[in-house]
Amino acid sequence: MKSRQEIVENWLPRYTGVPLKQFGDYILLTNFDRYVSLFAQWHHVPVRGKDKPMSSATAGKITIINFGMGSATAATVMDLLSAIKPKAVLFLGKCGGVKHRAEVGGFILPIAAVRGEGTSNDYFPPEVPALPAFALQKAISTTIREHGHDYWTGTIYTTNRRVWEHDDEFKAYLKKIHVMAVDMETATIFTTGFYNEIPTGALLLVSDQPMTPEGVKTAKSDVLVDEKYVSDHIRIGIDSLKQLINRGLTVKHLKF
Repeated sequence: MKSRQEIVENWLPRYTGVPLKQFGDYILLTNFDRYVSLFAQWHHVPVRGKDKPMSSATAGKITIINFGMGSATAATVMDLLSAIKPKAVLFLGKCGGVKHRAEVGGFILPIAAVRGEGTSNDYFPPEVPALPAFALQKAISTTIREHGHDYWTGTIYTTNRRVWEHDDEFKAYLKKIHVMAVDMETATIFTTGFYNEIPTGALLLVSDQPMTPEGVKTAKSDVLVDEKYVSDHIRIGIDSLKQLINRGLTVKHLKF
């Protein structure tokens, strides 16, 4: 295999166990098996690729993929998705609230992300901002309200560090740059989406408040978040993509 296209066309099925023609035109990305399982259960479709690095389920024009955790795998899945050129990719992620108003169970619709992870530097110089497709974020905004929820907008800081909650210097830095929340994938997905000419967006669920010791995520608190908030998170994501599908709206607002 000599060309990039040959590689991604071979590797997307290798990572997922799904032939290229069996993916939907619209993609939901997640870090969690529960999201894929609930999607499959609601639509009465199988979960595929349980023995592969990335499990998935497809219903109609929408495919949900659990790509794992972290910026490296986020970049990988976006590169592999270039094999099928999806019409839109929506990331349903969890994040840690930095500002007090980012309460557990709340939704954040990112308007941008700070590229603190380093992975995206392999795609663009550091000064290129990580931005979502505006039309996709607009569709998500409308859908959140239709579901009777409110949301915050703001900037997300994306980091490669998984264990930093003890680091007071790093937490002071997060406050200094006035980010709303912190995660491990959003900036990478926005940047690699732009690189691969794929419109991308994100809807983040605040799962913890790691700026204080009592707010750090635990096994118990994570279960409670899943039970109370994850179903709404997924349904909003599905309906956001259906809004684009049913209205036939394009989300590619940038000329790549």
